[in-house]
Amino acid sequence: MNILVTGGAGYIGSHTCKALALSGHNPITYDNLSTGHKELVKWGVFEYGDILDNSRLQTVIKKHKINGVIHFAALSTVGESVNEPNKYYYNNVAGTLSLLEAMRLQAVSHIVVSSTCSVYGAVKETPIAETAPVKPINPYGTSKATMEYMLADYYKAFGMGSVALRYFNAAGADKNQETGEWHDPETHLIPRVIMAAWHDIPELQIFGNDYPTPDGTCIRDYIHVEDLADAHVKAMNLLIKNNELLTLNLGTGTGYSVQEILNATAKILNKNIPHSFVQRRDGDPAALVAQSDKAQTILDWKPQRSDLENILIGAAKWYEKIRDK
Repeated sequence: MNILVTGGAGYIGSHTCKALALSGHNPITYDNLSTGHKELVKWGVFEYGDILDNSRLQTVIKKHKINGVIHFAALSTVGESVNEPNKYYYNNVAGTLSLLEAMRLQAVSHIVVSSTCSVYGAVKETPIAETAPVKPINPYGTSKATMEYMLADYYKAFGMGSVALRYFNAAGADKNQETGEWHDPETHLIPRVIMAAWHDIPELQIFGNDYPTPDGTCIRDYIHVEDLADAHVKAMNLLIKNNELLTLNLGTGTGYSVQEILNATAKILNKNIPHSFVQRRDGDPAALVAQSDKAQTILDWKPQRSDLENILIGAAKWYEKIRDK
């Protein structure tokens, strides 16, 4: 099958392109390279374009005879979304509408969408199941929740099947070091811990140590990016066989605090990691841990590589590879 991957030059997108290729699909990366890297497009062809450009999308869909779409192209920084909500609604919501319309007009009826645990907001109990209320507390989460509502409406009105994958914290790198996490600026915890270990940033700033958690720092569920990629492929295969509307969590069910990540990285790298505690960020829940039983049953999927040590070792090796780029 010919699968269009929006944002395929990015972190999770590039891993998914590899997983698609390994499973016999033909990935076509569609990316404006605003945050992605052309160097990470190693599986399938590359088409430059923006998801807001409906005409360009339709041209690419028609040219490659696209059978399905996996949609990653979105802005995804919580703090930035609080300060610039306009960017998030324009890119994530209007951009997704543009994509759905291009698909509808070109009779493409399968889409897997990158959603997020941020749609749940400040939950009081973990692990979080898909039945938990959708109550986002920042514009990023709201934009993703809106995308999910759009998918439901397109399914009801036009029969467009979709799987929205609400995943928690993607981490790690390709086992062969062919792709990995590469953001500029880097905002995600694990690469920043590694950067601080190498003294490529002055110190790691930890946002808050007064949360209602055992050590006062935020707890998150870290899932290996290759496990996420596999789930996207399985979700697309499911839609091709049986077009439906699904929302699934992807995580490990185990949470680690920021302090635990810091300590584990320091041990693996055998380095002292300079750090300091600063005030909390707006919109950061104390704990987010997934219940992924539904995905494991429906997709016949489970995390295979998400041991924390494996994640950290892979991420550290990848960072050393791209450190001077």
